[in-house]
Amino acid sequence: MADRGVAHVGLTGGSMGGATVAALAALARDGELDRSAWRKVHLWWGDERYLPAGDPDRNDAQADEAGLRDLPVLVRHTHRVPGGSDPARLETAVARYAAELARWAQAPDPAPSLDVLLLGVGPDAHVASLFPGRSELDLVAPATTAVHDSPKPPPLRVSLTLPVINAAQAVWLVVAGEDKAQAVAASVAATDDRDLPASCVHGRQETVWWLDEAAAARVDDPPDRG
Repeated sequence: MADRGVAHVGLTGGSMGGATVAALAALARDGELDRSAWRKVHLWWGDERYLPAGDPDRNDAQADEAGLRDLPVLVRHTHRVPGGSDPARLETAVARYAAELARWAQAPDPAPSLDVLLLGVGPDAHVASLFPGRSELDLVAPATTAVHDSPKPPPLRVSLTLPVINAAQAVWLVVAGEDKAQAVAASVAATDDRDLPASCVHGRQETVWWLDEAAAARVDDPPDRG
């Protein structure tokens, strides 16, 4: 913010995304956040479930429920992925989110370099909506991608691609729970393994794993793919 007068932050969904927003919202309500600074923050999502706006299963709706609107972030700086219910319109939502990213990018980059990107990690080591062994992991040029037949419901999703994720200055993988321990251990031990998407994530300045004890329990064990 000191260098550019703006900061771009990528949010994640799931329980950890909600907990992060709830903690920030509590700080905001207590007056602990610098309102003038947060008015210069732009919020994005690393992925979104393609569902109608306001659907409780959407990541942004869950963030709203956790207190997102209590943050002193301008509404026009909260960049939501377009929603819908018509599968034929999924590609349109993907294109619209890509266009919004491009609007705030420094040419020729397809998207702004996120200053901090939060990512959850699934039990299968997926990040955003990039799942093991799938073709979306191989995309190079586009900033966003449609995900059809997602292994995890709902089946239709919009996701940032790996190049945009890895253009982030800081990537923070925020993980909790024993059910993630094997995926965390395997991903930490590997590098750029398409069967472990979390191992393909690398921030430009830092890549940090924030883990609770349960998620970290197997990090020093030999990798076990199960």
